[in-house]
Amino acid sequence: MTHSYPLIGIPCRPDTSATYPGRPIMAQNSSYANAVIQAGGLPILIPLQVQGVLLEELLQRVDGLIFSGGGDIDPVCYGETPQVDNLAEVQPVRDELEISLMRLATRQRKPFLAICRGIQVMNVANGGSLWQDVASQKPQPIRHDYYRDHHPRNYLAHEVTLEPGSLLSQILETGRLPVNSLHHQGIKQVAPPLKAAGYAPDGLVEVLEVCDHPFGLGVQWHPEELVADQEAARRLFQAFVAAARNGHK
Repeated sequence: MTHSYPLIGIPCRPDTSATYPGRPIMAQNSSYANAVIQAGGLPILIPLQVQGVLLEELLQRVDGLIFSGGGDIDPVCYGETPQVDNLAEVQPVRDELEISLMRLATRQRKPFLAICRGIQVMNVANGGSLWQDVASQKPQPIRHDYYRDHHPRNYLAHEVTLEPGSLLSQILETGRLPVNSLHHQGIKQVAPPLKAAGYAPDGLVEVLEVCDHPFGLGVQWHPEELVADQEAARRLFQAFVAAARNGHK
């Protein structure tokens, strides 16, 4: 029997661990690759040097994309200057690659799953804006930054309410689910081509969908850290890989 393992591209990030001082390192959290493999996909990492025509060529060769979590997007990308003093790991080279790739994937209808920072890239690339720091800027926020005091990455911090009829509600066959929460920025103004499809208890947008797209989905939490424990996380990755497989045929 011939098996179809759709190729899932995951952009790297500049590594700041200083494990190899003086040598630029590109890296990615292994949880993303593990989640893709368990869902039946074949993950590959996309180097930061892939730009311009090379990026367009790469997009033709992969079947789907994951936009991962990570540091903060430079506010200049959504027409602002820094307004808070806790921006972290702002990496313009990563912003450039991911925003360009997101625009291509949105326009060319390439299946993608955008996670945490990824949903923010999704919004910014399409013309939306961010809360630079949810805790200090958004009115009456709940806590979202559970990465700060060593909570386990699979700690379920709050529930998300899904819009009826949304892609994610159809995939999960539910209107609510508990999620982990490992971010301090969030969606402010939703970009016009996108639709808000899920909310935290404080009203923060936690799910975005691209209208008229085979699978253009962003979530503000980290489902790749939940696949070992949560059926909903496994179903999300399985649905994404299935969409990529459909385009692969």
